[in-house]
Amino acid sequence: MTVAGVETSPGTKPRGMRHAVGRVLGFVALCVALFAAVILIVIPAVTGSQPYTVLTNSMAPKYPPGTLLIVKPADFANLKIGDVVTYQLRSGEPEVVTHRIVSIGVNQEGDRTLITKGDNNSLEDEVPVREVQVRGKLLYSVPQVGWAANWMENNNREGVAKWVAVGLIGYGVVTILRGAQESRRKKKAGA
Repeated sequence: MTVAGVETSPGTKPRGMRHAVGRVLGFVALCVALFAAVILIVIPAVTGSQPYTVLTNSMAPKYPPGTLLIVKPADFANLKIGDVVTYQLRSGEPEVVTHRIVSIGVNQEGDRTLITKGDNNSLEDEVPVREVQVRGKLLYSVPQVGWAANWMENNNREGVAKWVAVGLIGYGVVTILRGAQESRRKKKAGA
């Protein structure tokens, strides 16, 4: 039987444009979720990296507030001018800054130090950065995702991630069941 130009089997409803759009949107949503999981969870876990969110304009315009930075531990001796590093303001304390290395020096004890500056700042940072303060070097950044990461951090990131995972698994199960049901309908119609 043909209904509105769509071939159907007896006892089945015609599949319309809404169904096709729904399938495409579902597929796109799944791809986006998988891409986000790889970029935000898998790569940082595999590389031992740490996510940080830019909160100020000191690194704008390239890294404006809300940018998620993935910072990988780096060998202090291999850091060079131009690298973007995240470091503790005071060793052992949680507050960190992410700035670019503009020069390398040596302190009075003969230890290598880094002179840093925010890309959007007019002056270099006052205090040289020592090895013990450095958390790592910028691996990559993701614009605007930092706000969501901060929200999840403040609202139980693990709980949110678990519910997202459950939702994706549920979507996958429903999709598989619908496909199996469709296959059975086609076999019955063909028999």
